[in-house]
Amino acid sequence: MEQTITRKMLNRFVAGTSPLQVLGATTPGVSFATADALGLDTYANSLYIRGYNQSQLGVTLDGIPLGDQGFINTNGLDINEAVTPDNIARIDMSQGGGALDVASTANLGGALQYYTQDPRDTLGADVSQTFGSNNTYRTFGRFHSGVLNQTGTKFMASYARTDAQKWKGHGDQYEQQANFKFVQPLGERGQLTGFFDYSEFNQYNYGNISLEIKQKLGSRTDYFYPDYKGAYLAAQGIFPAGWDQVSSPTDIAYYDAAQDQRNYLTGLNGNYDLTSRLRLKSVLYAQVSGGDYEFTNPYVSSPNGAPMIQQADHQWFRRVGGTLALQYRLGHHDLESGVWYENNDFTYSQRLYSQPLLGEGTPRKGTGPYEDSFATRYGVQMNTNTFQYYLQDAWHIMPSLRLHAGFKSLLVTTAGGAFENNETYTGQSALPSGSLTTAGAFLPHVSLNWTFLRHHELFFDVSRDMRAYSYGGWNSPVAWGVDNQTIFSQLRKTLKPESTWNYLIGYRYNSKYVDGVLNLYHSDYSNRLAPITSGTLVNANQTFLNVGSMAMWGIDAGVTVRPLPHLEIFNSISYNHSTYGQGIYNAGVYYDLKGKLEVNYPSVMYKSNVAYTYGNATLNFNVYYMGRRYLSYMNDTSVDPYWNANLTASYDFKHVPHVADLNFSLGIYNLFNQEYISSIGANPISGDRQSMFAGAPRQFFGTLRARF
Repeated sequence: MEQTITRKMLNRFVAGTSPLQVLGATTPGVSFATADALGLDTYANSLYIRGYNQSQLGVTLDGIPLGDQGFINTNGLDINEAVTPDNIARIDMSQGGGALDVASTANLGGALQYYTQDPRDTLGADVSQTFGSNNTYRTFGRFHSGVLNQTGTKFMASYARTDAQKWKGHGDQYEQQANFKFVQPLGERGQLTGFFDYSEFNQYNYGNISLEIKQKLGSRTDYFYPDYKGAYLAAQGIFPAGWDQVSSPTDIAYYDAAQDQRNYLTGLNGNYDLTSRLRLKSVLYAQVSGGDYEFTNPYVSSPNGAPMIQQADHQWFRRVGGTLALQYRLGHHDLESGVWYENNDFTYSQRLYSQPLLGEGTPRKGTGPYEDSFATRYGVQMNTNTFQYYLQDAWHIMPSLRLHAGFKSLLVTTAGGAFENNETYTGQSALPSGSLTTAGAFLPHVSLNWTFLRHHELFFDVSRDMRAYSYGGWNSPVAWGVDNQTIFSQLRKTLKPESTWNYLIGYRYNSKYVDGVLNLYHSDYSNRLAPITSGTLVNANQTFLNVGSMAMWGIDAGVTVRPLPHLEIFNSISYNHSTYGQGIYNAGVYYDLKGKLEVNYPSVMYKSNVAYTYGNATLNFNVYYMGRRYLSYMNDTSVDPYWNANLTASYDFKHVPHVADLNFSLGIYNLFNQEYISSIGANPISGDRQSMFAGAPRQFFGTLRARF
């Protein structure tokens, strides 16, 4: 059984808000942090569920696997780019390790399954216009064809455009998306649906800060853009006043950083009853994605003598795949067996571009075009084949008792590596190349749900999960990212895939006036592969280490009370204690990590939501507390806890001529204007690191929605 975020809950937030933002604000055990109010900045976003980060979860959209959800996705698509938030019908979060039929090579401890809305049966349209702080403008439109013929054919098409300035520094964050979905009933026995997504995220990034920068220069420290002269002088060692207080003034801010991501995703879902007991389910999908990720690098000079260059990483990948499953009803048993196959071709290169001498030309734009590079630092190409099989049985022992048991097998092989290496800029004679295979023949999953009294349910969930090796560019936190071929060849001999045992036991109560849930969970982590970072932002030194075992204990508790017909009050508290099990050697130095708490994830979180409706007016107040988070693996640096609150109010206008529904809403993000550190990126073994993002200050939004 899953915990569900409904469309009703999503509508309580500002139009266009990322579903991750809603999950983080309303769901026990979920931590979400970002640099912007809507949660759309893919570089700054950070999601954790019960101690597992966004690249350790199984994620699907209408059954389409979305792969790792981290920045610069190599085998899928971030949910913000995969579907317009307005088109999401619901989100299911697994109560334990994630269902066996979730197609994922990343799932170590949970799953998120997103489902899109179906087209309406009647001809119509939905439009909305949002405006807000920092020149935020968002337009959304959706057309419903209605049922077109006697067979029930219908479709919808939508377009969304969001444009906003950064709340600190300068630069535009622009996103546009188009979605299309059709539904074709197959008589009384099945249905065929198709989905298409196009997205372009063209964003100037927020500058990373460190604890030192925050303390000495403030959280609003950002890139120089569009002040090219200031960045030029800083690259020459002539810094703004006060920067000499900071230990590494060159890295406080570069000229700019930006990205441009373009994605095409399509899927075809089929469900058909072959007999009264046998059902066929299938998903076919394809994706093509490209991205450009740019920094201005003051450590390398342009050939013309300018003291900095534009350094851009260029990514492209194509993946195709499908799932096929059969469900059979046999007495009190629901049997199901299925397979998943995917092929992914991935290319990544880093190129260097000249910047002009001061006063002798226009600086290159951070979001492109990227033309006339003077050097390619490196290029890598990977091909990955994924195969997954599962078999499961849901045994309905009695109406109040259900036992679910099964297993899955996982086989993932990635082959490839560097095809281009410029020794002048890498300092290595041979970059990593070769293959790695992740194989898990028997990954069991058992769960039990028992409704022992009316409204009262007990459940438990036990699963073993495994994660395939990640891949990416050179000098990134993956096996192929180590310094050279020699190190990679040695690593292949000892490297093992990450795996977990996850245990959960819980109690759930549901009634007209009160809903409550209590989860106790424990995880045993083997072969924890941790990226440890040193060096500068543009020339980071990534160490890929097996930190061994990790133990996690936690509790989530939530209660929703409805004392009045139109009043709903939700409160939850979460506690997590995740510790590393052994010490490690890094650069010849031993660090005793045993007993140290997991980085980035808080031990304590509290969330509250109050929703009240009076006539045509609705008020929603949301507040959450994020506890202390450790920055370094040695736990000698940390980020202070903080509170954040959001408020939305809306009014439905009735009996408006030619309009079925008209709604106006106002939203305030960070109601009390708290200053805080939101997300944390790379983690050092010890000490400070310039990898954090400041949270957005108070922001105001207004939205007008109409339904025709």
